[in-house]
Amino acid sequence: MSKVTLWSRPAWDIDRWIKDGVFEGFTPAAEIVRDGNDAVVRLELPGVDVDKDVTVEVDRGHLVIRGERRDEHASEENGRTLREVRYGSFRRSFKLPENAATDAISASYDAGVLTVRVAGAHRGAEPQRIAIESK
Repeated sequence: MSKVTLWSRPAWDIDRWIKDGVFEGFTPAAEIVRDGNDAVVRLELPGVDVDKDVTVEVDRGHLVIRGERRDEHASEENGRTLREVRYGSFRRSFKLPENAATDAISASYDAGVLTVRVAGAHRGAEPQRIAIESK
């Protein structure tokens, strides 16, 4: 019988995790859904001060959401800290349809979720059937 190792490092090698950058930055989970003709992007951003630390902008046909989750609760014991929550800067970018108007984009934040609505993003995206004339 052979022995298989699934994790090659000791589970509590915190110094090495920090050195390898395991705790640097994060990528918030995103969901993109269609709501009628609108596109709705939701990002999970619990613990983020969206007024100070998040920007939503349109740049060269892309919806760009960037920001930072700050670590204001750091506490150390014996010079080491174990964190399962990631902190740092993030950037998410989503290509917008060509017919998306920048003045039709709105954003709101509630219960740790940033919601960005692109009104009319899917307008005209349905295939149109063309009648065939018989001669």
